[in-house]
Formats: sequence, structure tokens, C-alpha cells
Amino acid sequence: MDRRDPSASDEVLAATAAAGDADALEALLIRHADRVHRICRRIVPDPGDALDATQEALLRVATRIGHFDGRSAFTTWLYRVATNAALDEARRRRRRPRPVPDRDLDRAGPNPVDAPTRIDVQAALAEVPEVFRVALVLRDLCDLPYEDIATILDVPIGTVRSRIARGRALLADRLSPGNRAPSGQRPTSKR
Repeated sequence: MDRRDPSASDEVLAATAAAGDADALEALLIRHADRVHRICRRIVPDPGDALDATQEALLRVATRIGHFDGRSAFTTWLYRVATNAALDEARRRRRRPRPVPDRDLDRAGPNPVDAPTRIDVQAALAEVPEVFRVALVLRDLCDLPYEDIATILDVPIGTVRSRIARGRALLADRLSPGNRAPSGQRPTSKR
């Protein structure tokens, strides 16, 4: 298969790759590497960990391409692989020891970069619990239909809708002006 053929569908490339064509596999990985990284980056807030999750997801695609059975779109299968790799990396991160904060940094004073109009969406998204964040990322950033998200997460569509609604509400709460905190500080809970 000519991997430079942009008209080849993902499903054709996947079937050809599963049959052992390295060029088809490479074409799939190149075509979707940025998309996989965006998914991982939104689920795993730390950039280095997101790269690790991306690498793991692409490795899983390469080694498990034969498991893609064509019952869904290739991208649905790919999103599931990427989501699972990101969730695995997030679990590994929680088990790692955390560095002790440097007390001198706390006395550095206010950060002049902080402005009421500057919103760090990534930081706010990182504060949304993982179960809601994953559904939110798949819907609002990857623009997947609810049915595909339900397949990826292996939950009913009603659960997907609920998680997305809850995730959006939590994200909106985190982004509201009263909940934004200076850099390096977490907003205080209203509960």
C-alpha cells in the first residue's frame, strides 16, 4: 500500500496494517498522532505525562491493530485506545511520590501576570474529576457523538449525557470569576 495516498480510508489502512503492511500502519500513526496527543493532553494535565500517554497509545495501536474489528469507525477505536492510555497514565501519576513545595516560592509575592481576564482553561479542566473530564474532552474537544463516547467509555448513553452535563457545570464553576485564584493557588471551595 502506498502510505502517501491521502485518499485511503482509515478502515482500509487499518485492515492493510493488520495484514502486516508497515507502511499502512505508519500512515495511520502519522495521520492520527496529533489527535491522540490532544486527547491525552486534555485528560492528563501534566505535559510530560501526556506525552507518555500519547506514546503508549500509539504503541498500543501499533501492537493491537489486529484487534480492530471494523464494528465501529477506526477513530472510535482509536479514541478508546487513547482514552485508556491516558487514564492508565493518570493512575500511574497518582501513585508516584510528589515533590515537596519550595517554601521560598510561596513568599515571592503576587504574580503580575495574573489578570482577571486571563483564564487558564487547561488548569480549570484539570480540576474537574477524571470521570467527568474524560467525557467532556471526548464530546467538546474531540466532537464525538454521544453514541461513540458511550462505546469508548463502555457506559450507557444516559450516563454519557449526565457526565458531560456535570463536567460542563464543574468547568463553568471553576472558570467563574469568583473561583479563579492567583497562579499556584487553588480556589477555595464554596461547600
